[in-house]
Amino acid sequence: MATEIKAPTFPESVAEGSVAAWHKQPGDSVERDELIVEIETDKVVLEVVAPEAGTLSEIKAQEGDTVQSEQILGTLGEAGAKASAAANNAETKVEPASKGKNDAKASESTVSNKQAAASGKIHEVKAPTFPESIQEGTVATWHKQVGEPVKRDEVLADIETDKVVLEVVAPADGALSKINAEEGSQVESEAVLALFAEDAGGEAEAGKPQAESGVEAKGAEEGSDEKLGDKILAPAARKLVAEHDLDVSKIEGTGKGGRILKEDVQRAVDAGNAKKANKPAAAPQLATAAVPAFEGERPEKRVPMSRLRQTIAKRLVQAQQTAAMLTTYNEVDMSAVMELRSQYKETFQKAHDIKLGFMGFFVKAASEALKRFPDVNASIDGTDIVYHGYQDIGVAVSTDRGLVVPVLRDTDSMKIADVEKGIVDFGKRARDGKLGIDEMQGGTFTITNGGIFGSLMSTPILNPPQTAILGMHKIQERPMAVNGKVEIRPMMYLALSYDHRMIDGKDAVQFLVTIKELLEDPARLLLDI
Repeated sequence: MATEIKAPTFPESVAEGSVAAWHKQPGDSVERDELIVEIETDKVVLEVVAPEAGTLSEIKAQEGDTVQSEQILGTLGEAGAKASAAANNAETKVEPASKGKNDAKASESTVSNKQAAASGKIHEVKAPTFPESIQEGTVATWHKQVGEPVKRDEVLADIETDKVVLEVVAPADGALSKINAEEGSQVESEAVLALFAEDAGGEAEAGKPQAESGVEAKGAEEGSDEKLGDKILAPAARKLVAEHDLDVSKIEGTGKGGRILKEDVQRAVDAGNAKKANKPAAAPQLATAAVPAFEGERPEKRVPMSRLRQTIAKRLVQAQQTAAMLTTYNEVDMSAVMELRSQYKETFQKAHDIKLGFMGFFVKAASEALKRFPDVNASIDGTDIVYHGYQDIGVAVSTDRGLVVPVLRDTDSMKIADVEKGIVDFGKRARDGKLGIDEMQGGTFTITNGGIFGSLMSTPILNPPQTAILGMHKIQERPMAVNGKVEIRPMMYLALSYDHRMIDGKDAVQFLVTIKELLEDPARLLLDI
């Protein structure tokens, strides 16, 4: 029994839409919820998916046609129907005026479809399932292109969310036959990114006919060989032409009546043969206008802000707008910590297979101070205060894509060696984009170290919903008054930014002084004093 494929229900403000692109042709098999056709309105492009598995048997609204809300676009035959029968149904729709020529091309299209099917089972390559806190992601990079041989579990693409980069791997040995989501496009959880032909290996070229067969069959049915004087553009093609500022006269249309389709424009963009000619030189009288004299090139480059960078910007602005943020400063003499590191660094590395750094001391000192000042370890949730009976400390890590804050859990029970190992592991995986989302969620307090880049003093911004953040800085030798004498000591400025809605100035200052005392006399960490 045939199933009707209908246009979506348009919003009240949208009267009609235009058929932008058919992703399936008569005779093609379709899986349930697989994308079949796109409808472009004046506000958004709507996707129409298969209501059930089957075979596309008839297309009633061609690309470029105007359709109404819930209008029937085509019909879907029962699953398992033979492609040849569906192809015959498609051939019966050919207009009598061009039947002879189009029948021959339609038969060629059917042959190319069969060749593509022979290359192996077709898989949908989908985006990963995003956590509830993530609505969508951006296709960052395609590591493989259409027709390129791929091994099972080899990385095909990277999806960048506002928290982490997720990898999409190949479901089997084969090759990509079609890419639906180009680099830079936004995708939702489990969206179909591409089609993948299994066991295409050495027959990588077999994937290409499948990706292009729909265009070829469509062109055959619509009489694409006929050349018209005026160029007619489909809505999706018109948008692409405007985006790339192309010369329409240089683009060959393959749609009905020579209509230029989105695929035609994309081919022209890839080939680079439809660019507009350079504008003629300005008239001599205009050339005399005063122009600033600059020597050499003055290049500029515009790139879209990454999703991670957008999220960082949003959260930092939110923190400044919603919190009553203040910062208190102090300085710590690092002589005792540096002496410990110098005395035990070799023994420590042999025992734990990790170098003894400064961060382990700061994390342990912060954990102890958080136990003594629970307000600093709390968070604000609406009009409620949430007191945490544990210490989960986030450590800010800089990467090429931006700043991420993985969290060390239960730091009060961790040894300094465990802290150092955790931080080294976080840093490596953060730079490789391998951190999991769950590793960057939560946290009751944050430490950031601008000193590794040479910062002498800064004002760190809160990491909501936390109410405090500690900033470390560069260790610099300075003359200090010690017991009435001037001595050169390795000093570090510390900065504690805090939310004054939750934390009083007295508690913030005493918290920072506690960290200073624990670091200047590390024995306090062992004696719990």
